[in-house]
Amino acid sequence: MLETHNNKITPPQAVEGTPKATGDINDLLALMARLRADCPWDVKQTNHSLIPYAIEEAYELAEAVQEGDVEDIKGELGDVLLQVVFHCQIYAEKHQFDLSDVIYTLQSKLIRRHPHVFEADKLADDEAVKKRWDEIKALENAERERRGKPKRSLDNVKAGSALMQAQSLQKEASKLGFDWDGIEGAIEKLEEEIAELKQIIPADGHKPDVALKAELEKELGDCMFALVNVARKLSLDAEAATLTCVHKFKSRFGYIEAQLAQLGKSLEDSDIEEMDALWEAAKRHERSS
Repeated sequence: MLETHNNKITPPQAVEGTPKATGDINDLLALMARLRADCPWDVKQTNHSLIPYAIEEAYELAEAVQEGDVEDIKGELGDVLLQVVFHCQIYAEKHQFDLSDVIYTLQSKLIRRHPHVFEADKLADDEAVKKRWDEIKALENAERERRGKPKRSLDNVKAGSALMQAQSLQKEASKLGFDWDGIEGAIEKLEEEIAELKQIIPADGHKPDVALKAELEKELGDCMFALVNVARKLSLDAEAATLTCVHKFKSRFGYIEAQLAQLGKSLEDSDIEEMDALWEAAKRHERSS
């Protein structure tokens, strides 16, 4: 049962005319309602179709915070808030809950999980706070079970990127004895999965049909999961390793673009042979710097 303080959910009233930015949350809700009424792209979105955007915006916020540009951080926080408002608008249209219910639920959770702040439950340090937080979460999970949501062994794995979840799942499964003793088994499994993927990859120039595409996605997922397991066995963070590669790729590609610009050329004016040579030059530049 949803925690709610509303007996009747009424979607926000759409703003009329050309709105102005005011900084008022109610004006934002009215603007979102207008977009849901009149923007073709916004109209066709669903809570499920918005999931990739919510994940993307969270990562862009993290990157902005790391870079420290205050204007970018404000913009990215706004994009994250947009996802919250967008989801709430759609659920309100279905008369399930609205933004005030989300705020109410959050307030209740924060008050419930901070008895050391709001009640006579004084805790000595942050470790004690963390211990009490976990105890309260355990009580909340027990309540969820009473509501018919069974607790399973891997339910402690938090949401995150696919790599993060894969590594956390494998770590939890290992604690329960579902693991190889050494890295050899993980590497053999990776090689096995890659071989299975290679068997169904179509020849060059042949696009997979819907059924084959689904099978390729499954096999590729198995390969990724197996590779994450290798990372775990090496005590490496798969997410951090991938992010390192992403940043390295962006840096090297930026080097290619800059070198071409010095020659008065653009990426469109170049070919794969020239770009590959500059890629190797970028690698040498990294090693020398």
